[in-house]
Amino acid sequence: MNGMRIKPLTAEGLRAAAQALHESGGRVQFAYAWSPEGSKTEVRYICAVPDQQDFDVWTVAGRKLPSLAPIVPLLGWYEREMMDLQKVGFSGHPEPYPLILRDSDSTQINGGGLNSYPPTNGHAHLPAIETGEVQQLPFGPIRADVVESAEFTFFYIGERIIYYQPRLFFKHRGMESCFEGQRPDHAVVIAERISGVGSLAHALAYCEAIERAAGCTVPVRARALRVLLAELERIYNHLHYLGHLCHTTSLKVGEAQGKLLEEKAKQIIARLTGSRFLRSLLTPGGLRRDLTPDRWLGASLETLRQEFVAYVERLESSESHLDRLITTGPLPERIAFDQGATGPIERASGLDRDLRRDHPYAQYAELPLTVSSLKEGDAYARERVRIAEVEASFILCQRVLLLLESGPIRSECVPPPLSHGLGWAEDPRGSLFYAVHIGRDGRLARVKIKSPSFSNWRAFPFTVHDTNMMDYAINEASFGLTIAGCDR
Repeated sequence: MNGMRIKPLTAEGLRAAAQALHESGGRVQFAYAWSPEGSKTEVRYICAVPDQQDFDVWTVAGRKLPSLAPIVPLLGWYEREMMDLQKVGFSGHPEPYPLILRDSDSTQINGGGLNSYPPTNGHAHLPAIETGEVQQLPFGPIRADVVESAEFTFFYIGERIIYYQPRLFFKHRGMESCFEGQRPDHAVVIAERISGVGSLAHALAYCEAIERAAGCTVPVRARALRVLLAELERIYNHLHYLGHLCHTTSLKVGEAQGKLLEEKAKQIIARLTGSRFLRSLLTPGGLRRDLTPDRWLGASLETLRQEFVAYVERLESSESHLDRLITTGPLPERIAFDQGATGPIERASGLDRDLRRDHPYAQYAELPLTVSSLKEGDAYARERVRIAEVEASFILCQRVLLLLESGPIRSECVPPPLSHGLGWAEDPRGSLFYAVHIGRDGRLARVKIKSPSFSNWRAFPFTVHDTNMMDYAINEASFGLTIAGCDR
């Protein structure tokens, strides 16, 4: 009922279990540590098993564990995060240096709740320069315009980038700690502020986790409206993406038209909900208030869809735009799988995965869903996957409006003490998870967030190595990354 099948493991059996899962085509989605009241620290690995809708959860007690990163590379960052913030040691880790903490950081991250301990090796590794032909360029963390803070280190010869390393978490806000001690029904407002462009998806995944911990059933109308809201968020995000991608390819008219369509989508959302960013709508058990999508909504969405189709036709006939995207930043399927790429990024690299279909939530199991995937893995494939997703989202919205039933929009949802739950949603950028633990007092004891950008930032550098400087901005834009969602 809570979305998880708990499977206790020993430290000695961990690597064998990971190897077996990897060989079966399964995937470890994420890992985190927490300390139950009066118990030892426990590390949990959330695993997607082929052809199973619920997730296996491996639980391993202790602060000294073998690293799984050599077998499951995507776990490298999760293990480093636990090394930084929760004093869990992982023997045999291939990159045992800080991920979140700066070299000069104290032992406490703002936000309280989780102790922070620097790992053994206190300095990030950068390759040594052994020839005068190689130049090093540190870029950031302060960047132009409204771009979020991050530091990128380039090693290059002429225009060719031979090595690239991003350094994030300059704006780590300790958001997971902010949940601790909060009432489950009050903490939705925190989830909505993890990443502004994913407010609805974060609220939805959080509410799903609380609902699974409580064992409550969300009314049909509320589940349908959740799908509608989630797809509207996907539409405006992908329209923003297309406009920004045109900005990087210097297609100024395409940029302006894409941002105009994004604005029209947000105006439709604001008229329906009162919030351009879809905030203050969800609550554990359903919706905070009912929505009345009358005939105007279907007509407005159809008008926007037609404008979108015409916009895409113009993009597809703009050779200067296409020339900058085709073959830029290819991400091979094997690397996408190993490094944990998610959402449009993995689907553009041949991995046909989508939580809405493979692990349905809300009302997705009852709706037709077309999932687009391509093999090329380049910037153009990433654009085309998002275009296909916008088209599918318009169809889903109209389908929900056609089938929407009257009825209640909320049920009582109070998770019992010492319960736990797992919630998920297919954010516009990929898989988003919330794991929640309820304390003895009925308040939140631990919340873990797995964001899509945390996954995709790990995969991104593999598309930068051996490319040229002129394509870097286009490649980064084609990933549609956020730093706030990654840093938390």
